[in-house]
Amino acid sequence: MSGMRFAFLCKSRPEPSGKKVAIVGAGPAGLSAAGYLVCQGHEVHVYDKLPEPGGLMLFGIPEFRIPIYRVREGCGELKDLFEVKFFPRTKVICGECGHEAGDEFVEKTVHIAELKENYDAVLIATGAWEPWTPELEGAELQGVYPALEYLFRIKSAKLGHMEWTDIIHPESKKILVVGAGHTAVDAALESVLLGADEVYLSYRRSIKEAPAGPYEIHQLIQRGVKWLEKTMPVRIIGDGKVRAVEMVRMELGEPDASGRRRPVPVEGSEFRLEVDYVIFAVGQTPTPPAGEGVEIARDKKGRVVVDERHMTSVEGIFAAGDVVTGPSKVGQAVKDGLYAARSMHMWMMGGE
Repeated sequence: MSGMRFAFLCKSRPEPSGKKVAIVGAGPAGLSAAGYLVCQGHEVHVYDKLPEPGGLMLFGIPEFRIPIYRVREGCGELKDLFEVKFFPRTKVICGECGHEAGDEFVEKTVHIAELKENYDAVLIATGAWEPWTPELEGAELQGVYPALEYLFRIKSAKLGHMEWTDIIHPESKKILVVGAGHTAVDAALESVLLGADEVYLSYRRSIKEAPAGPYEIHQLIQRGVKWLEKTMPVRIIGDGKVRAVEMVRMELGEPDASGRRRPVPVEGSEFRLEVDYVIFAVGQTPTPPAGEGVEIARDKKGRVVVDERHMTSVEGIFAAGDVVTGPSKVGQAVKDGLYAARSMHMWMMGGE
């Protein structure tokens, strides 16, 4: 299997257009946009806080889904053949901002206002790096982690950017993963592959409603993962670190606003699960450049608001991928990046 191709619209770099573009974020949306734009002759610079490009394709998704070499070869082609300039370990900000996953690699910051001034157009494709953690009693205990941090540290070590002593070790441990999307499935499977004694996967609905799909769940079950459908943690028990989780069984009631039947706790159905780690994979929030200085509009869910051209509330700054849609699949992010790049090209060349 060959490397990924991000510049699949051309085989070599065309004549320069005279336009220069900054892309913030080197994940699937940013890289596909870079590939489209270089094929239009534009000079492309990509800024990313991680040590190398690839985003969560490289630092979050296990290699059994996306082989590491495929991502690296695709990024190498952009750099070597199409002269895309990558600025790793560089975080683009709007002002003072808090810590996010991956910030431990940052060596330099650049204000987005500087990019807006120095480039003909800017694309924000920073994804969704802020994990949700339920407000449960005991959630502050040692041994409770967001799935994104768990997977990120494992992949960073495999890529050689982090010491194995810095990861969360599942060997000979009992692990509860909460959620049933692809991130939850990946966290459960990585735990199995790294030698966990027991792995439980808890989901408040049935296997039919699992976002990752019944096939993925059945694959986990075949590998020994214990599937706990229609269950939910209500309290984490421990003495400084996790010792157990109090769970409750659920039943499906009336449909909610999404049309799915709402999970309702079954009275008197509580049970205790002895575990060492609790891994929450219940969602992530988009993380565009934050702070003061350039006010980019966001909706109530933290997603960047764009118009039909993928333009943000700031003229000349576009956005694409999970930072706009919320967490999605790689293919959707790639598609969104291509659409945004096409709009950027038309806008820079005087079109609508």
